[in-house]
Amino acid sequence: MTAEDRDLSTMTDEALVERARSGDDASFDLLVRRYQQKVYGLALRLVGDPREAEEVLQETFLQVFRKLETYRGDARFWTWLYRIGSNVALMRLRSKKREPSRSLEEYLPRFNEEGRLERLDLDYGRVARADELLERKELAQKALEAIQRLPEAYRAPLVLRDLDELSTMETAKMLDLEPGVVRTRLHRARLMLRGYLGRLLGGEG
Repeated sequence: MTAEDRDLSTMTDEALVERARSGDDASFDLLVRRYQQKVYGLALRLVGDPREAEEVLQETFLQVFRKLETYRGDARFWTWLYRIGSNVALMRLRSKKREPSRSLEEYLPRFNEEGRLERLDLDYGRVARADELLERKELAQKALEAIQRLPEAYRAPLVLRDLDELSTMETAKMLDLEPGVVRTRLHRARLMLRGYLGRLLGGEG
């Protein structure tokens, strides 16, 4: 590592952006190196395919390069970058022709007109254990597959809020939604996943 590289590595994102705007390619390259793994991880969780996630990664940084002049520093650079990456991934999801898949909405609890639980085929007393599946290595793939089966409107809030640990406000800004809408969709996404994973715990696919 050269002295210049060491100097750049200690700079803030905002300082690197200013240098990159002036045509300093090394500064932009460092921004890419700082965040490419995070952007790739986000893309993979949203689109579910490694090759497509790689394309999302490339498109994201291409857009970042083109839009550097529009970054005003009102939000952290990472937040701004993350929003671009989310939008690229979601646009790819919307343009993809997917094979029909079984929606997880059927795993939501259902209630009759009297407000009583109608779905008795699931033991919701055991469903609390379902969250543990997300951290168990042997079932991690099942959990990721389940996330990919969530409708897009619910998948994005779940990925951003629960997996990437953004705040509700940050998630709302990323998705151009009201915080209340984010909370509602997140709640439904969790119910879908818990119902599905609870079924797995009961030995049903």
